[in-house]
Amino acid sequence: MAKKREPFELGGTLVTAGTQATVRLPVARLYNDTPVDLQVEVFHGNKAGPELLVCAAIHGDELNGIEICRRLQGRINPKALSGTVLMVPVVNVFGFIQKSRYLPDRRDLNRCFPGSEKGALTSRLAHLVTRELVSRATHILDLHTGAIHRDNLPQIRCNTDDEVLMGMARAFGAPLIMHSDAKGNSLRGYAAKAGVPCILYEAGEALRFSDAAIRTGLKGAVNLLRHLGMQKGRLSRGGTDVAAARSYWIRSEADGLVLQKVKLGQRVNKGNILAYLASPHSQDTLPIRSPSDGIVIGITNIPVTNEGEGLYHIAQFAGDEIEIVNEQLDEFLMEYA
Repeated sequence: MAKKREPFELGGTLVTAGTQATVRLPVARLYNDTPVDLQVEVFHGNKAGPELLVCAAIHGDELNGIEICRRLQGRINPKALSGTVLMVPVVNVFGFIQKSRYLPDRRDLNRCFPGSEKGALTSRLAHLVTRELVSRATHILDLHTGAIHRDNLPQIRCNTDDEVLMGMARAFGAPLIMHSDAKGNSLRGYAAKAGVPCILYEAGEALRFSDAAIRTGLKGAVNLLRHLGMQKGRLSRGGTDVAAARSYWIRSEADGLVLQKVKLGQRVNKGNILAYLASPHSQDTLPIRSPSDGIVIGITNIPVTNEGEGLYHIAQFAGDEIEIVNEQLDEFLMEYA
């Protein structure tokens, strides 16, 4: 008879094999003495396997990942699971309460890892996440959205030179894979230093739900579980095997109104007009042209701008790879039209 798997311990709670439990890790207290906890959903499989950390809302106003986590809980059966899933739908509980990217000390949590037990509030939360969760994980899926008033095409960001990360990225099945060097004090940057493979899913806009972003993220998370051998089943079709060679922002050349002429996910050629800039008091307009061939992977949603602000994020591809990606994107955009 096979030996039963040992329980998983987190925050003083023992989660037996084949079960799911909610564990609350104390973070701090609000001004009115109300306790604030980091809520972790633990799915401890019957069989040994990887320990996957799935986390969302490191920036408290990025909501799509929260809904992805909520739906993903219904897709995990701990009795049939190999390994353990640690799921944190809301990492930045303070920012989530205030609908803010930041914590009360105005720091960005994703620039504070691994944190410090004696540091500022943001640093202490980063330390808690590092000590209790990152240190236990063998793989990490970090869920994000674009900033406020900016919409991102669903994409995976990782070091595309790393075979393990590219395997995870391809399995996820997002319509775009972006090479991105991890910033040193981000969760992904710290994970890289610690030798824990971490991919970042970026999709949609802060403070808004996007059906395409949520459904793509849910499918990708399930695909990742299957890729890692934690769940049985075939990977869902879709996504791309091609990574963008580079990307850049096109910035506003003047102040005024933004009259957009392209959409998110659209292919553009060098010289194409992306938008016109106009003064509220004049009929004159200034065209904004694409300096290269590429695909629009990020776009501003607010139709006013100051000089120097980012308007469009353009991804470039090597050789004929743009044709492959463009064809796959057309299928993706039609599915969610």
